[in-house]
Amino acid sequence: MEDFNSWKDLLNPEFYIKMGGFWLILFIVFAETGLFVGFFLPGDSLLFVSGIYAVEIIKETFGSTGSDFLDTTLLASGVALAAIIGNEVGYYFGRKAGPALYKRPDSMLFKKKYLYQAHDFFEKHGALAIIMARFLPVVRTFTPIVAGIVKMDKKEFLRDNVIGAILWSFILIFAGHYLDKLFMEQFGINLKEKLEYIIIVIVLITTLPVIIKFVFGKKEDFSKYENNDSDPE
Repeated sequence: MEDFNSWKDLLNPEFYIKMGGFWLILFIVFAETGLFVGFFLPGDSLLFVSGIYAVEIIKETFGSTGSDFLDTTLLASGVALAAIIGNEVGYYFGRKAGPALYKRPDSMLFKKKYLYQAHDFFEKHGALAIIMARFLPVVRTFTPIVAGIVKMDKKEFLRDNVIGAILWSFILIFAGHYLDKLFMEQFGINLKEKLEYIIIVIVLITTLPVIIKFVFGKKEDFSKYENNDSDPE
């Protein structure tokens, strides 16, 4: 088991993989949407790096199947299930108690502006927001809650939730696993030794749309919501 040395470890996917393995990975994926406080934890980079360690993770948890493909599929399936359950919990929380969140004061782990951003994202992209949000940090944490607040159809939400979770988990985990093999076989490069660079690249790619919108996009005026102290439905 890894030792906790600094707060930097909380942003390092490898730390969670070596500290808690399969079950901790699933908990983090669930917490990101199910507990809506995990937006500061590594999401996309955790899945990609987990793919690199897929065989080791499954072997330590259940014993190896003897197939890289099956081991990676088991890991991706577990992550997809955790992501689906997390989104469903967030959705039902939104239906029951979501409106009250707009009256909750900001704290270190909770910012109302994230709810407003997720609401606008959902309104703009409709049902596809559930699928698209999976690939956007922070947004994916609050989108299911907003879907619940605006009372999106339960069956439609479940459908888009399943599609988004499967695409997100399988694409990132399989990319990590097979790119690692490709780079090792073709170029002799071990991606496990380049994790810092990989994490930086993934963070840049996943946050680039948000950065572009923040820098070049039209500034959103959330004061109309804040003054009313109510949800923007």
